[in-house]
Amino acid sequence: MAEVDLLMLHEITGPLAIRAFEEMGFEGVWDPYKVVVVFDHNVPPSDISSASMMREMRSFVRAKGLTNFFEIGRGGIAHQLMAERGMSAPGRLIVGADSHTCTAGGLGAFGVGVGSTEAAAVLGTGKLWFRVPETFRVVVSNRLIEPSSPKDLILEVIGEIGMEGAIYKAIEYCGEGIRAMSVDGRLTLANMSIEMSAKTGIVEPDEKVASYIRDRTGMEVELLRSDEDAEFEETFEFDASKIEPLVAVPPRIDDVRPARELEDIEIDQAFLGSCTNGRLEDLRAAARLLKSKKVSPRVRMVVAPASMEIYREAMREGLLDIFVEAGAIVCAPSCGPCLGMSQGVLGPEEICVSSTNRNFVGRMGHRSSKVYLASPATVAASAIVGKIMDPRDIR
Repeated sequence: MAEVDLLMLHEITGPLAIRAFEEMGFEGVWDPYKVVVVFDHNVPPSDISSASMMREMRSFVRAKGLTNFFEIGRGGIAHQLMAERGMSAPGRLIVGADSHTCTAGGLGAFGVGVGSTEAAAVLGTGKLWFRVPETFRVVVSNRLIEPSSPKDLILEVIGEIGMEGAIYKAIEYCGEGIRAMSVDGRLTLANMSIEMSAKTGIVEPDEKVASYIRDRTGMEVELLRSDEDAEFEETFEFDASKIEPLVAVPPRIDDVRPARELEDIEIDQAFLGSCTNGRLEDLRAAARLLKSKKVSPRVRMVVAPASMEIYREAMREGLLDIFVEAGAIVCAPSCGPCLGMSQGVLGPEEICVSSTNRNFVGRMGHRSSKVYLASPATVAASAIVGKIMDPRDIR
C-alpha cells in the first residue's frame, strides 16, 4: 500500500472517478493541493457531452477547493503540463486516470495510469495498492544521428520487445544514448512504455532533469537511480547510432519497419502533436523540413502543440508561421486527434501518418481508416510528398 504524491484527472475519466468517489462515501479529498485537474481531450469541447463533463469537473473543483486546475487555454495536455510545472519529479509516485501517465517517467517519477475507480480511492485516501513490478533494463549506447529521433528509438525498442512483451514490468532506460538525449526526448520514451504493456517506464534522471526542474520551479531534486547491485529480469541493448527513421504499421505497434520500405503508401492526413510528440523539439524538427516547402495538395496536415507554453514559444520562434505557410492547420493543444475525438478525425479508408502513440483499428476515426506511427520528421516529410517518406530523402 503506497502513499501517492499526485493524482491527475481529466475531463473524460474524471467524472467517472468523481461519481465513484461519491458512491464510496467520501466527502473531502485527501489533499486538495495534490490533485491535478486538466481539460485536454476535447479542447475546446466540440459536443454537448464533452461540455457537460467539463461543467461537472468545474463544479467539483470549486466544491473541493482544488488548487491545481488548468482551464481551457491555460494548460495543455496533462502529461506535458505536469512536466513543465515540475510536478513530475524523480522519486514521486504519480497516479493518473489515463494510461499515458507513465510519461512522468521521463523525469524519473513512477507514473502509472489507473482506472476511474482506483482514481476515486486515491482521491479519498491518498493511497493505492500496487504489486511491485519486475524491471526490464534498456541500455542505449552511442547517440542518435539526425533525423533519427527518440520516437524512432522507442519504436525500435517496441519492435524488439513486442506490444505484449513487458506486461506489468517497469522499463528502465539508461546508457550513453539516453544521457545525450534531451528531456523532451526522454518524455517520448517514457510515454510509449505502456505500448509494450509495461506498468511504467523510467528514464534514469541526471543533471539535465535537475536543471529542467530547477529552472522551472526553483526546486532541488534528488537524482534517484537503481542500486549498483540491482537485479533486472532482462536487459536489452540498442545502438542509437544505427537507428533509422521507422514506422509502426497498423494495426500493431510492434510491426515496425524502415520508412523507406513503405514509401509507396499514399496518405490523406499527417498529424503532428500529442503527449508523445507535440513538444518544442518535435515542432522544430518538422519545421526544418517544411520551411519554404508546401504540404502536398492531396494531403491535409494538422498540428497541435502539446501545451500552451509550447504553443506560445513556437509562435515566438516562427514555427507556427512555417506550418501555416506550408498549408497546415494549427489547432489548440489537445489529445483530440490522437483518439479520433476532434480536430482531425479520419473518415472511411483514410490513411494518416501520425506522431501519436497508438495505431489500433479505429484509433483516429473510422474503423476502416489506418494510422501509421512515425517521428515528427517522418510526418513532415510524408506531408510534403503525399506518401510515407523517409526524411533523409527530402532535399
